[in-house]
Amino acid sequence: MNHEAFTSGVLPRFLRRTLSVEGVVATLYLKGISTNDFDVAVKAIYGESAGSLSASTVSRLKEVWYPEYEQWRTRKLSATEYAYLWADGVYFNARIEGERSCILVIIAAKYNGDKELLAITAGYRESEESWRELLLELKDRGMAVDPKLAVADGALGFWKALPKVFPTTKAQRCWVHKITNVLDKLPKRVQPRAKTLLQDICMADTEENARRAFAHFCESYRDKYEKAVETLEKDRDELMDFYRFPAAHWKHIRSTNVIESVVATVRLRTYKTKGMGTHSATLAMTFKLMQEAQKSWRRIAKWQQLELIQAGRVFKDGILVEDSAA
Repeated sequence: MNHEAFTSGVLPRFLRRTLSVEGVVATLYLKGISTNDFDVAVKAIYGESAGSLSASTVSRLKEVWYPEYEQWRTRKLSATEYAYLWADGVYFNARIEGERSCILVIIAAKYNGDKELLAITAGYRESEESWRELLLELKDRGMAVDPKLAVADGALGFWKALPKVFPTTKAQRCWVHKITNVLDKLPKRVQPRAKTLLQDICMADTEENARRAFAHFCESYRDKYEKAVETLEKDRDELMDFYRFPAAHWKHIRSTNVIESVVATVRLRTYKTKGMGTHSATLAMTFKLMQEAQKSWRRIAKWQQLELIQAGRVFKDGILVEDSAA
């Protein structure tokens, strides 16, 4: 008789591989489990050897997370140069002076291929001022060289701030966000076919083929659905910058999924609890979960090619241009 391995529907995959009780506590809290139920939940995961985990113990664990976050937020970065940045603004239900709290998150890839959580901070509606302040903080904390590429959605605040702080960094719009935004401008009956055509653009093997597919989409929908076409066209060039980087990296740099996959669990907590109670709790919990997630992040595929990017070598359609050596 074949037995299927048990798979937890509560713990994310990265925490099923960790022995950190603090990480499990953070995740169970994020998933909406009552503080009074932690003792039973942890023993179910670790067995009776886990010992007792009372409600007061859980509360004490949560209290130290914000001071840990504050210390982490001002630390020196582990490197002075980073290849790629992923940035996103995440909205939760916690409020600051009547406004919804936007949490600004930045993750980066070093030239050895490792991903690093660089920053989590509060922002005001993803404004240019908030993003500029955060990017300047990264500079002050040790980012001495402009990253080669930044990946984010179409939030204007980030893209206005980026060239003022890191003027040589190329811009890549997130394809996942872009496809969602374009489909929102179309009737439901049209969306399946339109989604296929949009995916034909971002999955094309060369920039020329992508631009051909881009033109086909615009011609197909412009007459009836002008707003959808305008939404796509306004970021035409910024959607294509990934073609100037190694093809093995495209799956990492076409979108902000590096951030989104982790943030999804934080959002789930806010839905279950109708908010996290305070702004500091929101920051602390976001930090704690992402810090745990970082322990299992994998290197960039074929990360050795990042050394070529660092050296200024040129890639066209994901392939190294041989005569680009200095």
